[in-house]
Amino acid sequence: MKYVLVTGGAGFIGSSLVEKLIKNPDFFVIVIDNLSTGSIDKLPRNDSDRLLFIKLDVNNYDDISSVFFNYPIDYVFHYAAIVGVQRTLRQPLKVLEDIQGTENICRLAKNTNVKRVFYSSSSEVYGESVDFPQNEDTTPLNARLPYAAVKNLGEIYLKTYNNEFGLHYTIFRFFNTYGPKQNSDFVISKFIRQAFKEKQITIYGDGMQTRTFCYIADNVDATYNHLLQCVENPNMLPQIINIGNDNEITILELAQTIKKLTNSNAEITFLPPLQEGDMKRRLPDITKMKKLLNRPLTPLHEGIKNILDNNIFY
Repeated sequence: MKYVLVTGGAGFIGSSLVEKLIKNPDFFVIVIDNLSTGSIDKLPRNDSDRLLFIKLDVNNYDDISSVFFNYPIDYVFHYAAIVGVQRTLRQPLKVLEDIQGTENICRLAKNTNVKRVFYSSSSEVYGESVDFPQNEDTTPLNARLPYAAVKNLGEIYLKTYNNEFGLHYTIFRFFNTYGPKQNSDFVISKFIRQAFKEKQITIYGDGMQTRTFCYIADNVDATYNHLLQCVENPNMLPQIINIGNDNEITILELAQTIKKLTNSNAEITFLPPLQEGDMKRRLPDITKMKKLLNRPLTPLHEGIKNILDNNIFY
């Protein structure tokens, strides 16, 4: 039995990963979350004796250390973090507290012989790039916002612990992930809610900024398959992997697509551009991810229809 710890496991991506992990009878899954933005309702609803939820804050060393010292943890997915551009801009000091959580995870993983730490970084570490597609090994990191800087520093912690103590790690740089269970302040969920309830889809700026959107199943399947690789090959070298989609779309086109798929008569309106955090373009190089996924990526219209079919809006 392999013990897998998922921090932030009651969040959107974390809980979706937990659903995948718990299907494997070889994994005992421990979920920790302080429920500040996550919800226990997002976790699998079953009576599995291989799933344990503990409410605590990973940034508190005494609390998180008790988990490491009481369970023989083999792998850690460190997904706990404050996320969302607007939220992180409103709470920059709160974002900085997440540095402590990553330090705690690195320190405890090193001291308890954890086999590998999987870290949720972000496309935001690339900043306002001039090189496209954004490649893990060649695109310069240009982070300025507190959230991006904290993610960048988290990466540095892992690299340093690897150099000093041999701690194995994988860094996942997540590009916009969407799907059922996502909080409604992220763009696709927000546009769907606005199309149904507010009859007005609001866009910051002229809507010509581009993004790529990764369906949650693609994210989870790729990261899970990488975990299986690491189980098979415990000495796999450190990895940095973009997790996203390479189908680029403008925000205006996204709004129009959602309006069409929801059969909404909502009006598309434009707000003043955000002063910070709304990068002009995002386009990842997902060569590594495609090899892990080993199947076609989910088309955007299909992913949005899946959300509508689930009829789940958090």
